[in-house]
Amino acid sequence: MTALLRRVDDFEEGALRALRPDVAAFFAGGAGDEWTMAENRRAFDRWVLRPRVLRGVGEADPSTTVIGEPMPFPIAIAPTAFHRLAHPDGELATARAAAATGATMIVSTMSSVSLEDVAACGPPRWFQLYVHRDRELTADLVARAQAAGYTALVLTVDAPRLGRRERDEATGFELPPEVGMANVEHWLAPGTPGTSTRLSYFATQIDPNLTWDDVAWLRTLSPLPIVIKGVMTAEDATIAADAGVAALVVSNHGGRQLDGAGATLDALPEVVGAAAGRLDVLVDGGVRRGQHVLKALGLGAAAVLVGRAPLWGLAVDGEAGVRRVLEILRDEFVLAMSLAGVRSVGEIEPSMVSRAP
Repeated sequence: MTALLRRVDDFEEGALRALRPDVAAFFAGGAGDEWTMAENRRAFDRWVLRPRVLRGVGEADPSTTVIGEPMPFPIAIAPTAFHRLAHPDGELATARAAAATGATMIVSTMSSVSLEDVAACGPPRWFQLYVHRDRELTADLVARAQAAGYTALVLTVDAPRLGRRERDEATGFELPPEVGMANVEHWLAPGTPGTSTRLSYFATQIDPNLTWDDVAWLRTLSPLPIVIKGVMTAEDATIAADAGVAALVVSNHGGRQLDGAGATLDALPEVVGAAAGRLDVLVDGGVRRGQHVLKALGLGAAAVLVGRAPLWGLAVDGEAGVRRVLEILRDEFVLAMSLAGVRSVGEIEPSMVSRAP
């Protein structure tokens, strides 16, 4: 089946046909008018590549290193919730595909499979963390992630409350009984206030009062490097670098939080400049092509994260679909490298990308 699907957009079209309408809207939708979500994709048309020639490209090598970890190519799986909405195997299928390709998988606190069961599939893995009002629960998540071989904590900081997602309101989306929050359900007794919907869960369980002091607190819980996800400004990048975190992800939550925020690719040069080489900078949002990866790296990203794309693969063909999506992006990136005149990730320079005329 997947052999006939040649682009990530082909998988999206297939997934939206295959998924229940309310689930399709949940995965595909953004906040408000979805302007920011659309801007993430439009931004890639505002930057153009400046290819070099006669560079002896031969075979391009897409391997790289991020926060000291080797990656076979600079594309990781962003944390997204409830993969069992897309396929019965859920995060297990995604993890097996990540293991097969070597892609790092960032596992969500809101995973529908436990972090331990995902780890057992063997992917390179980081754990995405929401800090709960119950700090013992949060500390337990960190300890479990470390024990299960996760090699970084990815703290999401752009969701003190959930953005207003009007597609979900229109469909009346709620989690079906067979899909739950596997990482936290043993902490929450049946009927716990706030567990009936995602919106009420965030309102009652997730701590909206986080500050940079809480980043320091997290560092006392574990030696795992901390990645801050949700930074869009130079000001916050400077604070993060001073706080000693390992990396930032330039992210607007896929356009699902503050509608009206700018595109992540447009914000990337500002954040990279403020980081000044003191930490790695990653970016997500709107990546659908290998040339998008090349543009992001040219603007200073160490790697990109893809969130919806693996979900489309998962919905279409389970593990094989996720693996094929990752392979398409990897192969497109390698081809773009060669055509742009670079043999390795280290040769990708800012001079290779400019604003479109």
